[in-house]
Amino acid sequence: MVYLAEFIGTAILTLLGCGVVAGVSLARSKALSGGWIVVTFGWGMAVAMAVYVVGATSGAHINPAVTLGLASVGEFDWARVPGYVLAQLAGAFTGAVLVYLVYLPHWKVTEDPETKLGVFSTIPAMRNTVANFVTEVIGTAMLLLGVLGIGANSGYVSVDEGVDLSGLFTNGLAPLLIGLLVLAIGLSLGGPTGYAINPARDLGPRIAHALLPIPGKGPSDWGYAWLPVVAPLVGGVTGAWIWRLTGFGS
Repeated sequence: MVYLAEFIGTAILTLLGCGVVAGVSLARSKALSGGWIVVTFGWGMAVAMAVYVVGATSGAHINPAVTLGLASVGEFDWARVPGYVLAQLAGAFTGAVLVYLVYLPHWKVTEDPETKLGVFSTIPAMRNTVANFVTEVIGTAMLLLGVLGIGANSGYVSVDEGVDLSGLFTNGLAPLLIGLLVLAIGLSLGGPTGYAINPARDLGPRIAHALLPIPGKGPSDWGYAWLPVVAPLVGGVTGAWIWRLTGFGS
């Protein structure tokens, strides 16, 4: 059940996230030229909705960097890591295929191949391997710090009269706050690379781009594809260990 939840959660993430990019990018879309604010807000809400749907079942990692980061500090069972990651990749691929179907007539009338690739996967604004790698590490480390911080604070919400509001925070507000965290990362740190901060979010849709019969799609940029996989994994572990070594959660 937890693997199914991770599959569905990551599919929701890419359906709504890649979907907003398609909406602002593809020719003759009603959302065409919506801009960066629309994209970042769409991705933030995509994360929030995914966490609301499957958080109670699997914890809604929906991101191999989160899964690996938590496992590296003993907050997640290593035995479940492969299953979670495979489910996340499959879910991300599936969500991207659904976006392709939603915007089916728009691919043919969109001329630029890079625009079509950008719906599915990240493309750096300036190609600089070291700088792009560092950007993704920092962004994903911030993601893990924020996620762990939101989770840690959920048990400490109350009012002076002693009424415990932790349940409201955890079940009602925490997923939204995680979505706002992703929005903040996108607004502040997303400009250089498009903020993959999630290997499944980038690799699954990139595979979909390579396999789908998209008219005039061009190459899938496999030379860059390793970076939004490896750098977020490094960043996820880094962020989790910063949290652990500072003792904020203890």
